[in-house]
Amino acid sequence: MDSEELLTFLAAVGHAQRIRIISELASGQLYVSELARRLGVSRPLLYMHLERMEKAGLVVGRLELSDDGKALKYFELAPFDVRLNVDTISAAVRQSRAGDDGQQSDRGTP
Repeated sequence: MDSEELLTFLAAVGHAQRIRIISELASGQLYVSELARRLGVSRPLLYMHLERMEKAGLVVGRLELSDDGKALKYFELAPFDVRLNVDTISAAVRQSRAGDDGQQSDRGTP
């Protein structure tokens, strides 16, 4: 994980609603309307949070058709295990620097 990925992850979990979403999805997948009801939030607001979490790799969404032909968007947690300490942060910065060095070499910049 580089520093950009670490920041994306931290931003994704750094909100009370997103922590609640993780807690609700810990017991299994839910479709958006059910998740919105459980959390007491609007679907558009929930989609905004879920999109950010999906970009960070915390949740996975997929469409399914119900028996009556309605499209339902289900979300579930993606497996993740992040330990945040000085070593994690230092490793992320080192990885970012290594990637930056490779990009500079590719561009012919010293």
